Amino acid sequence: MSARETILARLRAALDPAPAPVEVLRDYRRDGAVDLDLLVDRLTDYRAQVHRVTEAAVADTITGILPTGASVVVPPALPSAWLPATVTALADEGLDTTAIAAADGVVTAAAVAIADTGTVVLDGSPDQGRRVLSLLPDLHICVVRAAQVVANVPQALTRLAPHRPLTWVSGPSATSDIELNRVEGVHGPRTLHVILLP
Repeated sequence: MSARETILARLRAALDPAPAPVEVLRDYRRDGAVDLDLLVDRLTDYRAQVHRVTEAAVADTITGILPTGASVVVPPALPSAWLPATVTALADEGLDTTAIAAADGVVTAAAVAIADTGTVVLDGSPDQGRRVLSLLPDLHICVVRAAQVVANVPQALTRLAPHRPLTWVSGPSATSDIELNRVEGVHGPRTLHVILLP
C-alpha cells in the first residue's frame, strides 16, 4: 500500500462512521435576584460613569454630560424627550461613517443589562440603532431602564433574539499592550455614560 493510500484510508476511517452527537447540557443557573447596585458597581469598575435618575431627568443629565452645542447621533426611535435643547441631534437615517465619527457622541437605549457582568447589550432595535453607532463616536450615552436589568447572562439570553446584531458593552472600549498598559478608545467609545432609570 502506498503512502497516499494509507493516508486516505486513515481519513476515511476517521470520518466514517460519523461520531454520535454529544448532548450539551443547558442547565445554566437561571435564577438570581436583580441587583441594581451590583450593576452600578461593575459598570463603575469598568470605568463607565453611571447616573441614576428618573426618566424626567434624562435630558438634564445629558446636558451635564455634553457641552452646549455638541452634536449627537441618535437612532430613529430614540425618545425625543431624552434630548436636551442644548445639543444638536443628528438622526441616523443612513448617515455615513464620516458624519457619525465627527459627532461628539451618540445617545441610545439598550435591550438588556446584566448585573453580574456589568454588561449592557444593544440589539439594533430602532431605539438603539445600527452597530456602527456604538463604535465610531468617542462618547456613548446609553439609557437603561431597571426593568431591562437581569441578574446573569443566561437570563439575558432568554430576552435576546439570536438573529439580531448583538453588541455587548462592558465599559468604555479598552485594550492593553504587551506591557499591560491600558489604552482606551481603540475600537469603540473612549467614554461610556449609563443613565439608569428606575
